[in-house]
Amino acid sequence: MTHNFHATALREYDIRGIVGSTLTEQDAWAIGRSFATIVRRDGGKTVAVGYDGRLSSPMMEQALIAGLVETGVDVVRVGLGPTPMLYYAEAALDGIDGGIQITGSHNPPDYNGFKMVHRHAPFFGADILQIGTLAAAGDWESGHGSVRDHDIFDQYVDRLVEDFGGGVFRIGWDAGNGAGGAVIEALVKRLPGEHHLLFTDIDGHFPNHHPDPTVEENLADLRRLVADKKLDFGVAFDGDADRIGAIDGEGRVVWGDQLLAILSEPVLKEVPGATIIADVKASQALYDRIAELGGTPLMWKTGHSLIKAKMKEVQSPLAGEMSGHIFFKHRWYGFDDAIYAAVRLIEAVHQLGGSLTALKSAMPDMVNTPELRFQVDESRKFAIVEEVLARLEAEGAEVNRTDGARVNTKDGWWLLRASNTQDVLVARAEAKDAAGLARLIAQIDAQLAASGIVRGESVAH
Repeated sequence: MTHNFHATALREYDIRGIVGSTLTEQDAWAIGRSFATIVRRDGGKTVAVGYDGRLSSPMMEQALIAGLVETGVDVVRVGLGPTPMLYYAEAALDGIDGGIQITGSHNPPDYNGFKMVHRHAPFFGADILQIGTLAAAGDWESGHGSVRDHDIFDQYVDRLVEDFGGGVFRIGWDAGNGAGGAVIEALVKRLPGEHHLLFTDIDGHFPNHHPDPTVEENLADLRRLVADKKLDFGVAFDGDADRIGAIDGEGRVVWGDQLLAILSEPVLKEVPGATIIADVKASQALYDRIAELGGTPLMWKTGHSLIKAKMKEVQSPLAGEMSGHIFFKHRWYGFDDAIYAAVRLIEAVHQLGGSLTALKSAMPDMVNTPELRFQVDESRKFAIVEEVLARLEAEGAEVNRTDGARVNTKDGWWLLRASNTQDVLVARAEAKDAAGLARLIAQIDAQLAASGIVRGESVAH
């Protein structure tokens, strides 16, 4: 028997699709067969499985487990919870060779997907392509695996606060009806201070707002809560709680790169000179701040799996992305866990003077764009970036090619890169003032126009 996936399902960092259309129960079964085959051929035997709160997740879990056990792998079910809880199970339990979380992350309710880890390392890129190759050939091992349940919930929550370094604050928490809700409810009972919770009921309809804290409109409820209760700050989470958002006591967004700047300071006190990684969309102010603190800033490619792999390569204790993925190897396991990042944020604010609002106010006042997205044909997106790079280098521009084109000018910098997960180009720009930003945006527009893309085709994130 063979199986072919929809052309859009196998992504760079995960497997994802619209349930019943581009992602089916049969796909889940085939993922189980292929992943289990990879695990077995690598000498492994046991896979942990978790799932999020989406309406389709229980049926996807059932189909996935059927595929795993038919391939001869033993399954440890850790149940409903955030993606980081599955990552924790794979990292902390004895005898686990891989893990799969069924999750649609921050996508709309009709989506679902699969995030995988193997041998305590991210499973992405060529690994995910191999899932498809094995399925298309029906090249699967066979066997009779077992299934057992392991309630890791309390162990995980206890571990989140095991070495908590203190900080008593009044904090708002917005779980967005995502899979982290129950963990957050349990966590705050173990933390000092006063905690006010929003939308911790796990509900795959997401009835209150879309579970993506990097989109400012999704922080409106948290902003109201912080203002009404006069809280010190607020934190928010995406649908599977591997991405964090935050606002200060005045309701200002503390963006992913700004959070990383705050979190870096205590880490660099304990690990002087350490390499801190951020993605190419991060502010120059972050890289400057890491260097100012005595650290070694490293700009790397966008994508949680790419960042995790780079952390392991360079022995980095901390990394982050603009998208709110924060990765702690320092006192943690190297995976992205937004709930743990919130605990470390409380600690960092405590150590750095006790006010997130003051820390935000002290940051350089940069002017920047949100992510600008331009719809392009899938077959053209990487080619357009290469065309832009060729023109820039012919002009003698100062270009960083880490992930697309990041161009430095006297006004600031701008970025153009191809998304690894969608048929879009992503642009961003940052300057010291509005006039400089306008000039940078004009440069982006000119380069896109030279490759046949007009700004009117920009699409919402």
